[in-house]
Amino acid sequence: MRAELHPRRIPKALSMQPTSAPPPPNPSLDPSLDERRKAIALFRYGLIADLAHLEPRTRGLYARLREKAAREYDIPGSLRRHVAEETLRGWLRDYREGGFDALLPRVRADQGASRSIPAAVIDVLCEFKEEDPSLSVPALIRRAREKKAAIVHADIVLPESTVHRVLARRGLTKKTKGDPSSNDRRRFEHADAGDLWMSDVMHGPKVRDGKRSRRTYLIAIIDDATRLVPHAAFALSEGTTSYLAVFEHAIRRRGLPKRLYVDNGSAFRSKQLELVCAKLGIVLIHAKPYSPQGKGKMERWFRTVRMQFLPLLDDDKLASLDAMNRALGAWVEGEYHEAAHSGLHGESPSDKWARSSEGLRPAPSDLRNHFLAEQRRRVGKDRTVTLDGVAFEVDASLVGERVALRYEAARAPDKRTLQVVHNGKLIETARKVDVLANCYVRRNNGKSLVVTEPKPEPMTAAACRDLDPAEGIPMRELVEDGDDDASALELMEIF
Repeated sequence: MRAELHPRRIPKALSMQPTSAPPPPNPSLDPSLDERRKAIALFRYGLIADLAHLEPRTRGLYARLREKAAREYDIPGSLRRHVAEETLRGWLRDYREGGFDALLPRVRADQGASRSIPAAVIDVLCEFKEEDPSLSVPALIRRAREKKAAIVHADIVLPESTVHRVLARRGLTKKTKGDPSSNDRRRFEHADAGDLWMSDVMHGPKVRDGKRSRRTYLIAIIDDATRLVPHAAFALSEGTTSYLAVFEHAIRRRGLPKRLYVDNGSAFRSKQLELVCAKLGIVLIHAKPYSPQGKGKMERWFRTVRMQFLPLLDDDKLASLDAMNRALGAWVEGEYHEAAHSGLHGESPSDKWARSSEGLRPAPSDLRNHFLAEQRRRVGKDRTVTLDGVAFEVDASLVGERVALRYEAARAPDKRTLQVVHNGKLIETARKVDVLANCYVRRNNGKSLVVTEPKPEPMTAAACRDLDPAEGIPMRELVEDGDDDASALELMEIF
């Protein structure tokens, strides 16, 4: 809470002796500050309104004050949640003596002035700012130190934020009507579907993830010409991996855009996104920092999501990420795409898309390969490469060579399939190292590998004599029922 908004300390006694009336509000104060003071006074009055007309020593008054002090409140201008009992008594006393105006927080006597910058220095800064309103705060400080070194000497610390606040309080930072502006913003809209896609991330509601709740992020893409959403999904992260998964799904459903207009977040500045766009022939455009006005259509869609979709999420839809995304997909396809859009002169996004998407490029058949993450490794002498702690085995001819490993980043490290690329050519799919199987592999210095089973050593004659002969089967058991005795005797004679 700002220093001027802190409640003053109030004695515990509920005295009825008259005191001097509080000073009237200063009309020269910042209007926003005055509104904040009124909001705080209304909050204070709301707590004591039912007690204000009771006699000072009414039975049960202090018990009711203790009950109010035990509750939690949303206090304007403060992060606190409780109001002390003695503070409530002080507000009650002030209201009885001075009415509603006595509940207004006191204002600093030096309101509008800086306590860290001398008054003479402030006068110099304001003088130069009035002479040249186009001066920025750093340029203003430099000019004051150069031309008024005797007053604004080097020992005086001039934080830029403090100087700007002082100038703002004196009305020297506001532009007057007719002043030139360097921000030339104009409303724009592309003609055909796929000419420009906008994309951004919005913080979503929490979802159950096992035994805990986790914050979700809504990653969305919108077509500038038709306001159609190629794809949007909630994720547990706003990183590159999550964003590329949404972007790939959008291309599979709606084809390849010509341009992609994104923010300056880490996911949008990643090298992998730049590579994906370059391979697919998509122009990647980054918005000017701290200028969200350029993505007005995207921000407006997020507002629609907050107002129309998020209130529909019940406990069942918040039970898992899949349930949230199913509900989002049903709302986008069933309601948003089919509703009349004011920015399209009453036409729905799906109708505008169907009318203007003839020239859209289809997604390539090998789209999955374009979204594979890539890292470079040098093959070790044991013909292995390691990626995220998992060892993979490659061909022996690549020992000592630098290779590119392409893989799906969204998969767990031990579940990935690695493509090995050398000199721009796909060589093979790497195999996870099986150290047990390698015990029985014959090393052949780069020739074709042959896996052989271990052969038993030949037994010597002495060893054979030491073996006990296996029990034989009596010949009588070999004679089946029904054989005549002659046949049985003939068979025995043969053996």
